[in-house]
Amino acid sequence: MSSFTAAVYQNEFLADGSTDVHAIVTVECTGAGQAGQQGTGEAAELIIVDCSGSMGPEGIRAVQAAAAAALDQILDGTWFAVVAGNHQAYVLYPYNPQRLTLARMSPQARQEAQASLAALRPEGGTAMGTWLELAATLVRTAPTVTQRHAILLTDGKNQHETPAELDARVRTAVGTLQVDCRGVGADWEVGELRRIAQALLGTVDLIPRPDQMAEEFASLMRASMARGVAAAELRVWAPQGAQVLFVRQVSPSVEDLSARRSEVNALTGAYPTGSWGDESRDFHVAVRLPASRPLGQEQLAARVQLVVGGEVQSQGLVKAKWSDDDELTARINPEVAHYTGQAELAEAIQEGLAAKASGDDRTATAKLGRAAQLAAETGNEEATAKLRKVVDIEEPATGKVRLKRQVDRLDEMALDTASTKTTRVKR
Repeated sequence: MSSFTAAVYQNEFLADGSTDVHAIVTVECTGAGQAGQQGTGEAAELIIVDCSGSMGPEGIRAVQAAAAAALDQILDGTWFAVVAGNHQAYVLYPYNPQRLTLARMSPQARQEAQASLAALRPEGGTAMGTWLELAATLVRTAPTVTQRHAILLTDGKNQHETPAELDARVRTAVGTLQVDCRGVGADWEVGELRRIAQALLGTVDLIPRPDQMAEEFASLMRASMARGVAAAELRVWAPQGAQVLFVRQVSPSVEDLSARRSEVNALTGAYPTGSWGDESRDFHVAVRLPASRPLGQEQLAARVQLVVGGEVQSQGLVKAKWSDDDELTARINPEVAHYTGQAELAEAIQEGLAAKASGDDRTATAKLGRAAQLAAETGNEEATAKLRKVVDIEEPATGKVRLKRQVDRLDEMALDTASTKTTRVKR
């Protein structure tokens, strides 16, 4: 059975008059097992692939290989389906003209599903919201399924539905599907896929070449099959009159969970975190207390719990203690400082690339310079390496950079998709 532990890292000492408390809560899961093997629900996997005209024959062959590789990783007994999409969406497998349904994985079903991939043809446009709407409808046909994951692949922009239509269709999948999004090549929009992935508790990443798709699909599916905890939520209690400023996942990637809050009771909010395998995640919780307390007094500022199926699995306590000792109150907790920098780094990269794309070189230089400085300060070597392909870093400590004259579009996209990936603080 799975088990969770929680640890809190913070400087609990506040100066007289201060009310804001910051803490990093590390939650670790062990013994997660395999998808659909714990609890009362079952697991479902959907493979959603782009078969629009832009894929071309080479892209379709790569899609067929990638989908086949993913199917090889799905455990027997798991519900599954393959959805193909262009400006429309249709179920490639299991094909049933009478009604929508999922299939149960078995050696025979795997062979049939892989054989069905031969029917894919590159034609039509792109409407990803339609694909997701069909996928969400499909998984609802299996009421025993509680863990629902999908891989979505595209090579282009969403051109056959408006942004409002896409958002509305994505909302139909919220709470129903957890979706990892991948874009192949250089003609898709990172921001577009990131919005889908963030709404659906998934990830976004770049696959530079079609021949790399099969390995990525297999890896994604293996990871999903290793998540034996179907869904967990982070619950944050704060005292009467306090304000939860934000709740962010900060490792392994930066994800602001604040807007996902649902009310448990007057003092407690719940933040969905999706499914878990054997892993560790860090969360940054910030609370503003209603008033400063007398010097020397201590107060519980927040209670942070990891909850599965309504049962508390682990708990961390965030405290506040007021002091007039400047040496105590001036200390910046290294975990809080590290992840604050990582969150700012992600924002600086995304804003810098957006400014560069719009022709605002001055803002782009300033933002990407700040990103280079933060990457150096926080030891994020991956971000530094990717930044060097977009800017010449002259002085990392001060953030002095120059925009490169010629930059490969794929290098910019790699920097953008990796912007939210963080390095763990060294403890």
